[in-house]
Amino acid sequence: MAQQDLKSRTITSLFWKLFEQGGSALIQIVVQVVMARLLSPTQFGSLAIMLVFVNVGNVIVQSGLNTAIIQAPDISRDDYDTVFWMSLVVSAALCALVFFAAPAVVGFYRMPDMLWPLRVLVLVLVINAFNAIQEAIVARNLEFHKTFRSTVSAAATSGVLGIGCALMGGGLWALVAQQLSYQLTKCAVLAAQIPWKPRAVFVPHRARRLFGFGWKLLASGLLDQANQSVSDLVIGRVFTGSQLGLVSQGKKYPQQLGTLLDSVIQPVMLSAVSRVQGDVALVRRLMRRALKTSTFFVVPAMTGFALVAPRLVPALLGAQWEPAVPYLQLYCLAYALLPIHTTNLQVLNGMGRSDVFLRLEVVKVVVGLGILLVAAFGLRSIDAIVVGAALSNVVCTFINAFPNKRIVGYSYLHQLRDIAPAFGLAAAAALCATPLGALALGPWVTILAQLVAFSAVYLLLAAALRVEELSYLVRTAREALGAPRGQGGR
Repeated sequence: MAQQDLKSRTITSLFWKLFEQGGSALIQIVVQVVMARLLSPTQFGSLAIMLVFVNVGNVIVQSGLNTAIIQAPDISRDDYDTVFWMSLVVSAALCALVFFAAPAVVGFYRMPDMLWPLRVLVLVLVINAFNAIQEAIVARNLEFHKTFRSTVSAAATSGVLGIGCALMGGGLWALVAQQLSYQLTKCAVLAAQIPWKPRAVFVPHRARRLFGFGWKLLASGLLDQANQSVSDLVIGRVFTGSQLGLVSQGKKYPQQLGTLLDSVIQPVMLSAVSRVQGDVALVRRLMRRALKTSTFFVVPAMTGFALVAPRLVPALLGAQWEPAVPYLQLYCLAYALLPIHTTNLQVLNGMGRSDVFLRLEVVKVVVGLGILLVAAFGLRSIDAIVVGAALSNVVCTFINAFPNKRIVGYSYLHQLRDIAPAFGLAAAAALCATPLGALALGPWVTILAQLVAFSAVYLLLAAALRVEELSYLVRTAREALGAPRGQGGR
């Protein structure tokens, strides 16, 4: 009965997470398209540099301790308050550090217009100190309908403000306004739904206990963020701000699409695994289901995106972004492998194996940094940097999966066998849809024709070959809609 209740709550949470991510992503994509037409690649390059400092700060403020709240078998309101005050003090210190270091940063990157936008943007860290606790409470209780309301509201509000600022000639400040207002609105809407409010309570022994688990995830998060961000720092210094803008935007859209589809499943799985971590067989089933289901969505999405990118990017963003197309296609390849990364890492978190998580991040940083340094300073080629990032991503799938053969009995080769059908179906669908690009049609008609053909071939082949993931999704949808069990098997 407990397993059935967990399954029901997990399926409900998946749907709410889908609505949250889908609604937010749709709004944000529209906003980003409009702002890409209004602003230049150089301004987006400046934002990429600023976000490195913000994202690293967010890892310090949010990573580790809020995951400890989700994963801990027993938690109290005192723990929430204790973690909040720890995060708030750290965020304030980081804001002060970036404020005084900003002149040196803008001087190093030769971007003087970035000084005050950087100083203002890091205020988001203080907001996130509060927001991290709220999101941990929501995830722990599988109440993702609350984050749906906050995320969609934040996307709409920040989009209107950012576009309005860009239309008035705000330039880089429009991007800053969008980022800040997004986090502030999200925090405010969550606060209206969650009864927890911080009190003047700090329990030292609970802080030590939570930090004992969280420091390894914090270190892992810092290493992962450094691995993701160091290429932006190198490109911004060695090449131009405009080139950095093209690469960062070429990465952003595949990253958002892949994360949208994959993150519907992964946060829910972490909460579910945390509740059954003593039952290795059940954890393995949850893990396998999450990997196969996520891959069934992510791989065709990335393949279809890469297929239509040469026409979609100039038609949607403008001709100034056309040089970003090859970067976007390479990052589509990289993010097609996202589920194998996140599934393995979420299982390690859910099983409380932050020690293994940390060791993996160290190995991945060494691999990624080595490839980046050769591409940037040996070959001095921005194309080589992007190719190297895709290569590093492939190598890291094995690194992330390796420990789970021992921990939950799910080997890397077994995982590859489970995700192979999605790659095969996507490749076949792409081969069928590619010739449509040679027809003398307008760009939008060609894009639509290729996407329809690609989707139809992918789904028809999945049905004809009785691919298990499609059958599972159909059964799950019928159960969620209340269809009688007898109808689900036909």
